[in-house]
Amino acid sequence: MKPARVHSWNVSPEEATAIQVNLRPKVKVLPHNRPINLIGATAVAFDTNNDTIHAVIVVVKYPEMSLVEQFGISQEMRFPYISGLLAFREGGPLIQLLHKVGKDPDLLMFHAHGQAHPRGFGLASHLGVLLDTPSIGMSTKLLIGHHKELDIEKGSHTPILYQNQSIGTALRSKEGVNPIYVSIGHKTDLVSSLRIVKECTTHYRWPEPLRLAQLAVAKQKSGQAVGSIEPSSQTTLF
Repeated sequence: MKPARVHSWNVSPEEATAIQVNLRPKVKVLPHNRPINLIGATAVAFDTNNDTIHAVIVVVKYPEMSLVEQFGISQEMRFPYISGLLAFREGGPLIQLLHKVGKDPDLLMFHAHGQAHPRGFGLASHLGVLLDTPSIGMSTKLLIGHHKELDIEKGSHTPILYQNQSIGTALRSKEGVNPIYVSIGHKTDLVSSLRIVKECTTHYRWPEPLRLAQLAVAKQKSGQAVGSIEPSSQTTLF
């Protein structure tokens, strides 16, 4: 899977913010009505004791949710934790993994925000734009915005509001469990993003592709390499 756009990940926080601002207008918000055969999902874990980031991608067949392929990578962290700049901490390793995928996913899911982000351009939007691939963001915490209290039943949902605009959806994906927050990444809208997430959710809080990615990254972090690959150099347009 090759990016349609590239930039350096070895940048300062100020440069990272400028890149987000420059790429934000590239986000396309539109209904996702195209057939989906493969869904890619990513997960990342950190080991602060040795300054290491572990990342994985899984590709599953839709709607069966059966695993098609998975790859993992572990490398030194190269960007500090700064709220709102998660893409520059995780994006480099994830792009390397996406290069390894044999069949391009029709849609990508990220454990990260998309438009529900201070600059409207979280990791899910960022990598969606770089890859020019439909993408959806999901998180367990809000960076911005608020929402009304949800009903306890599975499937209940309500808009996430920020500055009088709907920037995402709070979804009760499992009865009695805290909601997940769904937002547009790229080439989707809130209606189709919510529909796809609900269709991929079985008995767990997370939709199945992301749940499988989280299981895989736990193995990667424990030393059980998940199709480990070597880091590659990044080129830049900035």
